[in-house]
Amino acid sequence: MEQSEYRTQHVEGPLTLNATFLVARVGDGGAAVDTVRAVLAGLEDLVKTVGFRAPRARLSCTVGIGARVWAAVVGDDRPAELRPFREIAGAVHTAVATPGDLLFHIRADREDLAVEFARLLLGRLGSAVSVVDEASGFRYFDSRDLLGFVDGTANPIGPDLPVAALVGDEDPGFAGGSYVVVQKYLHDLDAWQGLSTGDQEAIIGRTKSDNIELDDAPDGEQQAHKSLATVEDEHGEHDIVRDNMPFARPGAGEYGTYFIGYSRHLWVIERMLERMFVGEPAGRHDRLLDFSTAETGSAYFVPTPEMLAALGE
Repeated sequence: MEQSEYRTQHVEGPLTLNATFLVARVGDGGAAVDTVRAVLAGLEDLVKTVGFRAPRARLSCTVGIGARVWAAVVGDDRPAELRPFREIAGAVHTAVATPGDLLFHIRADREDLAVEFARLLLGRLGSAVSVVDEASGFRYFDSRDLLGFVDGTANPIGPDLPVAALVGDEDPGFAGGSYVVVQKYLHDLDAWQGLSTGDQEAIIGRTKSDNIELDDAPDGEQQAHKSLATVEDEHGEHDIVRDNMPFARPGAGEYGTYFIGYSRHLWVIERMLERMFVGEPAGRHDRLLDFSTAETGSAYFVPTPEMLAALGE
């Protein structure tokens, strides 16, 4: 049985059939911090305990730690770019910042494993944390979002993947870790479905049926989502690793996408969101935001498994 069948801090993990996203706040006081440290240090054992029942289901849990509690939980040394999520306000739409100290990204090809793992995890954390956001995501057809388009097409693959997602020699004390940002988007599906397929494709920048990339609009004109979500500078294009998942509560009329992006540099995701919410040029925001509203926003650093294990020493 290989370790890769179930693991922690699996930033580069492939898209699974199910995912659970938990965002939690750490309580005040040393007892809460001590509990959090102990649970995080034992996270790998907990993943093995649950994942052993169905190793082919690829259970994993990746935890990110936020800036507010970093010093208390980990120590005074911190990743170079770790900071709270910065609200980005455009003329029409805002990328809101919401509370969050810990992010748990739980992935599996079986929902029962994700639920069991979350139950045991929260049981161990107990009153040391309070859950402030939770979503259960699912694979929708051929990796599409609920707007009907294939999601994650631009993800790096092969050797490009760790280069995009994992910190390197530029911050040697935290090499192998990753920055992660999450946002919960709610869709106005009635308004979106009122558009023609051609108008939807112009907003996304890809064809709907076969996922073919469309040409960029001329400079200065309205850019599609796929162009605004691309960050380039003199060093070339900066990729991130997206593992977005659709989620829904049909009885409540709630349909959305849980955005999660892993990156070697936090500034890359910040710049991507600036291009979307402020516009490029300014004033020409991503038209997808007219139909998808960001309800949350928080940022974290994902330590390596070795860094997590050291919290128990």
